[in-house]
Amino acid sequence: MSRNRPSVMCFSGHDSSGGAGVQADIETIISHQCHAASVITALTEQDSRNVKKLIPQQPADILSQAQTLLADFRVSAFKIGLIGDASVAAAIAQILRQHPAIPVVLDPVLAAGGGTALAGQRLIDVIVEQLLPLTTLLTPNSEEARRLSGQEDLADCGRFLQGKGAEYVLITGTHENSELVHNRLYMPDDLNETFNWERLPHSYHGSGCTLASASAALLAQGLDVFTAVSEAQEFTWQSLAAAYRPGQGQYNPDRLFWVEA
Repeated sequence: MSRNRPSVMCFSGHDSSGGAGVQADIETIISHQCHAASVITALTEQDSRNVKKLIPQQPADILSQAQTLLADFRVSAFKIGLIGDASVAAAIAQILRQHPAIPVVLDPVLAAGGGTALAGQRLIDVIVEQLLPLTTLLTPNSEEARRLSGQEDLADCGRFLQGKGAEYVLITGTHENSELVHNRLYMPDDLNETFNWERLPHSYHGSGCTLASASAALLAQGLDVFTAVSEAQEFTWQSLAAAYRPGQGQYNPDRLFWVEA
């Protein structure tokens, strides 16, 4: 029997440890009954503790890969994760401008969980000036939101990032010193919503990738942004609650918890 699965195109890095990046995207997107098409933005040398080396790919290759896929597939959402280089970000922006009707979820990966910086100021500038105006949903953690905006207060961060063009901004709160995790969604017309989640005990590798790719898959399925964000958070929390530790560092979300339950 033929199944009609919406396609999500992921611009993501390859995490050799298997916890984040394109592997996280694929597992999440499949879990939401969508098809994942991937364009690798960067290779990495990393383990469950930290990233040791970042190897951005050539912008011309990224453009040609994406254009080949878009000529063949009906893509229903874009998901952007690790970019790695300003010229790669500009190439992705070029693709997005050619397909303005496709929703875009941007997870601005600026640092590894272990602390290694993955974005310099030039890349941040291109993200803010070229990618945010094309973004449907931006999903930074609180540290990323502050770095992108130059603001300290998270409400100011949300408003600044919306002012730069992001339609919706979900700032996640796992890095904040609070008993519960507060994720704040900034929406058009000065509306906002706070989602409160039980704080889980470990440090996790790939939680942001999971949240962003789940949101993209749900948008591809036709859900509105608010509902997609709500359901994506639930999926991510369940993945983290079922997490496992493959190495000596962070825990990996079990994005296939629904199969193994």
